[in-house]
Amino acid sequence: MSEKAKTNTNENEDNLETVMGLIVNGGNAKSSAFEAISAAKEGNFQKADSKLKEADDFLAKAHNSQSGMLTNEAQGKHVPVTLLMVHSQDHLMNAITFRDLAGEIVALYKRLADSNVTE
Repeated sequence: MSEKAKTNTNENEDNLETVMGLIVNGGNAKSSAFEAISAAKEGNFQKADSKLKEADDFLAKAHNSQSGMLTNEAQGKHVPVTLLMVHSQDHLMNAITFRDLAGEIVALYKRLADSNVTE
């Protein structure tokens, strides 16, 4: 295998690892945010806050992967845009949106609990 082919293979593997990191960490973030809503609905606000923090940690990992891709692009190391890459970005954006909304829903459950409003 030529050096150029080896370099391309390594770059493709690195890109795949980054894309899969976005998908996995985005999915984990969304799951943690959903668990936060469920915990808040049950009145377990300590767990809800913990799950929101967990979601933030997963999003930070995904963001770091994404930043690496953007840095490479800015340095002229262009990566072909694949359907899987587009999917990973979509997955991450949905996770970020879901996390933001989960934070608002947890806050609403807290307000309801503070005002002693029940279902």
